[in-house]
Amino acid sequence: MKDEGADSGTASSRRSDCPKGANYDVFLSFRGPDTRDGFADCLYEFMTREGIRVFRDDEEIRHGEEIGGQILQAIQDTKIYIPIFSIGYASSRWCLRELAGMVERAYPDSSGGPTGHEILPIFYDAEPSDLKLETKLYRDALRKHERERGRHVVNPWKEALRKVAEIKGWQVKGQRHGKVLKDIIQEVSRRMTTRERIVPDDLVGITDRVEAIKKPLDLTCADIRFVVIYGMGGIGKTTLAKVVFNQFSPLFQGWSFLPDIRESSSRCDGIVKLQKKLLLDLFIVTFPETFDVDEGVNMMKHRLPNKRVMIVLDDVDDRDQLMQLAAKPDWFCPGSRIIITARDASVLPTAKVEGLEENVLTQSIKIYTYGMEELHSDHALQLFSK
Repeated sequence: MKDEGADSGTASSRRSDCPKGANYDVFLSFRGPDTRDGFADCLYEFMTREGIRVFRDDEEIRHGEEIGGQILQAIQDTKIYIPIFSIGYASSRWCLRELAGMVERAYPDSSGGPTGHEILPIFYDAEPSDLKLETKLYRDALRKHERERGRHVVNPWKEALRKVAEIKGWQVKGQRHGKVLKDIIQEVSRRMTTRERIVPDDLVGITDRVEAIKKPLDLTCADIRFVVIYGMGGIGKTTLAKVVFNQFSPLFQGWSFLPDIRESSSRCDGIVKLQKKLLLDLFIVTFPETFDVDEGVNMMKHRLPNKRVMIVLDDVDDRDQLMQLAAKPDWFCPGSRIIITARDASVLPTAKVEGLEENVLTQSIKIYTYGMEELHSDHALQLFSK
């Protein structure tokens, strides 16, 4: 292994094939001697073939003591961080510095609220217990760093390792690499999928309404929240839901927008198709040939508690539709947000038409309603002029 102070003259060509200044989809962090010519290289090549823009870092080309320049910019700009934990990962100061930077970006404070950045760890030939320093593997490496750099430098690295150890990742040891690589790429592709809803470029009067919805959504709270947007037909409920969805859905682990539920559910197998769309948006699933409404309910009941999601149920006009798509709030993982648009707030039987007043169902589940009103006269005139 080269010394960490070695010349980095070939760094730009070995870090990534993306042009300088580009935004990346994935930041790949690994210790070169352990995985560079094998697993990490295959993962990089396969993701690149799928059109995933990867910043591939190799700590051997680093020099100096601090992360800066292109590395810092890549961490800031990238949404998905993939550290590959190998036997020697913790022996590299650069790997540990990068990991601390990823954790700081993904978890900037103790609230644990969504930031739009996420860490997907790969445990190559190290285990979560190694990251928790419960074994000698990483613990001895950290002690060596402490002797050389000081405890104040190493403590953030320890905390970053312990934090990532709690994140569900991929175990490679004892698994077929081809299958693991396929699973990783599928998951990364799914998380990258843009489900942005199309809205007009010249919306009028939407900013105040989005601000009003932010209060009941409150993404910093870990409870489960339902927000019912109600009002007469054509007043802009769906447009508001789309704008809110586009702005906030990337901050969740999964998201789904089900449009025109009233019309869709009236068609043959309409509810089943809506259930399938919801499940496919949120999870990698395979449906049996005889899939029906009850099976859809059972599948959602068992899967939804495992992921923090944002779901929009657009144009609901029947309580049965809710019972088959979001029957009980306790289906959902803490931190999830479910937005419902309807002409009448009573479509959700426990909701009370009280503006933004909350109706507490349990200690961790809350329902809010937001009544859409006509545009202010100034905005109405502006819209008419457009």
